[in-house]
Amino acid sequence: MSTSYPPNPAQFDRQQAVRTALDRGLHSLAGLGGDLVDHANRIGAILWSPPRVVIVGRLKAGKSTLVNALIGAPVAETAALEATNVVTVYQAGAPSRAELVDLDGERRPIPLTAGTSVSLDADAADIAYVHRHLPTQALANLTLVDTPGLATLTVENENRTRAALIDGFAQTRAASVDADGAVFLFDSAPRADEIEFLRQLGFTPLNTLGVLSRADSFGEGALGQRNPIEHAHAHSQKLAQRLAQSVATVVPVAGLLAESSHTGQVTEADAIALHTLASMNTLELMDVLESETPERLGPVMRDRLLDLLGEYGVLGARTVAGQGAHAVNQWLTEHSGITQVKYLLESALQDFAALHRADRILTELDLLAVNHPAREHIRTITDWVRNDPAMHPVLLYRALRGMLLADPHAPVVNELTRLLSGRTDAERLGVHPETSPGQLAHYAGERLVHVQRQAISTRTAAEDAALAELVRTYTSMRRQA
Repeated sequence: MSTSYPPNPAQFDRQQAVRTALDRGLHSLAGLGGDLVDHANRIGAILWSPPRVVIVGRLKAGKSTLVNALIGAPVAETAALEATNVVTVYQAGAPSRAELVDLDGERRPIPLTAGTSVSLDADAADIAYVHRHLPTQALANLTLVDTPGLATLTVENENRTRAALIDGFAQTRAASVDADGAVFLFDSAPRADEIEFLRQLGFTPLNTLGVLSRADSFGEGALGQRNPIEHAHAHSQKLAQRLAQSVATVVPVAGLLAESSHTGQVTEADAIALHTLASMNTLELMDVLESETPERLGPVMRDRLLDLLGEYGVLGARTVAGQGAHAVNQWLTEHSGITQVKYLLESALQDFAALHRADRILTELDLLAVNHPAREHIRTITDWVRNDPAMHPVLLYRALRGMLLADPHAPVVNELTRLLSGRTDAERLGVHPETSPGQLAHYAGERLVHVQRQAISTRTAAEDAALAELVRTYTSMRRQA
């Protein structure tokens, strides 16, 4: 079953509580002095920067088109067959600028072409990633990472994506693109190698969003008997159930409609031209779209409208074009699916990406507690942070990640997912929303007894860790109910 994302301001309170607990720990770490001050500052920069969401998918899946729509500017190259041949990080920052990060972490500024696409003056094989800074509110809370397509025409591009997102680089972790969540694009249905690549990224379904791309041409397309967007919606619901162990849900998106409406490309002249088609029936419109000498438009404008809107956009948006470019853009936005993608990115996906990042920070602290000469003092700090009640969601998330790797079909996976995604104790326990506090305590006690019995005979270390977190969670819920 797919995960839904209703509005939940408590998610943002949870993020803040987790960050506060980790920040206290980092201040204590810096208080030990020496090089631990630098370590605390380095980890603190990770903690307080926006989570990174990586856009992944096959060649020509529509990744860069989606990035342009989300940012609201045509900054990601989409025209060439192998357009995105390096990993590109898009982050909020002023002034607009770009840096090339090479394999050893060195950075150097690179010129921008007309303020949009970046022209590289180095061999792509020598580039770790391109870092774009853009003065836009769209990136205030999330950093987007565009990637080369999987199974591209050149093996090097797929390997480059793997190197940046999975393997990292030997000399410095800072040269790798640390991501905290993913948007996974595919058409019709993902292939086995795509699912395997997604698994290697190490995310959970909670911080992975599936996107069925090119929804405006799904099935028979715009001129078929069935509305392609509606067809894509129905197919997405089936895919969400099939892919429940990989993605939270699947959203159909018409990337071309989203990009054109969000990047200011539709002009009043386009709306006027589009309005001339409003009175045509479908057969007449097909003649215009396919003719070498289209009536009313001319070949240049006809080709422009198709490039901006595609057949589906021309067919549908012509009905509102008489109201001007603003009405056309509204129609494109409403039918593109981009509003739901933005909402999911800004709500639950961001929340679980923040948990993923907190988990990574815990790992950084654990490594210091093992490798640093002041390990005993550091271990005291990490134990104190881990035992902070605000960190319970992070530890549950860590347990879920461990179980997905060890035994993704185990019943405890569903239980961890329910506890993490529930908005109230009733939802976390899977009981009626009007259950009284006394009854909630009773149900929490029942779950506690159940997991304690399971802990007697576990099959993996991951299950041991997961059940331990469940015991702690249900004990706390029983006391608080």
